[in-house]
Amino acid sequence: MTTSSLGLIAGLLLGIAAAAGGFTGFLFALVLGVAGYLIGGQHDGEFDLGAVLRGRGHG
Repeated sequence: MTTSSLGLIAGLLLGIAAAAGGFTGFLFALVLGVAGYLIGGQHDGEFDLGAVLRGRGHG
C-alpha cells in the first residue's frame, strides 16, 4: 500500500469523524481524502505539488 493510499484512508477516516453534518460533512470528508492523497503522493514522489503550486509563470 502506497503512502498516498494511506493518506487517502486517513483523510477519509477524519472526514467520517466530522460527517455528522450531513452533506457538508460528506464534502468535508471528500476534501480531507483528496488532501491526504495529494500529500501522500507528494511524499512517495508520484507527483510534484511544488510545480503545481508554483504555477506556469514562475518556471
